[in-house]
Parts: sequence; structure tokens; C-alpha cells
Amino acid sequence: IYHMGDDEALSTNELITLMCRALERKPHIWKINRGLMEFCARLGTLLHLPLNTERLRKLTENYVVSNAKIKAALGIDRMPVRAEEGIVRTIKSFSN
Repeated sequence: IYHMGDDEALSTNELITLMCRALERKPHIWKINRGLMEFCARLGTLLHLPLNTERLRKLTENYVVSNAKIKAALGIDRMPVRAEEGIVRTIKSFSN
């Protein structure tokens, strides 16, 4: 199994900012109290709502995989395209 991942990790906020920059839009990132979000998620779990504790965990956890195995198999030190460049290219390809 090969994990396709970038050499550098991006946070969700960095990803949103990058996507908005590619679309020439202003990012709208809200700062919400963590305790309030956890309370809403617990309530969502009890009431079977879309925002629940499991979804909140998935939205806020770190997910980083190693791409060392695929780079070794390809005989490269770095991936050929940086994450930022690849995301911008992809978004612009859908915009045209």
C-alpha cells in the first residue's frame, strides 16, 4: 500500500485560505469557542444530528501519512509538485 501525501502538511485553515486565494475570494474562517463546539457535538450525538462528537473529531484531528515508501519506489527525494501548487492547479482547472 502506498500513501499519496505531500511533503509538507497543511492545516484545514491553510487549505481553506489556499483554495480561496486560487478562486480569488476572501476566506471566511470563524473562531468558535472549543467548549461550545464540543457541547453542540455532544448534543448532536444525543439527538442524532449531523454534527456529532465523531464528526467533530474527524473535522479537528490531524491526519498525516508518510509518503516515504512511494518516494523510495520512485527513486525521488521530494514529490514533483508541492501541495500548494497542486491544489491551485486543480482548482483553476475546474474554473476554466
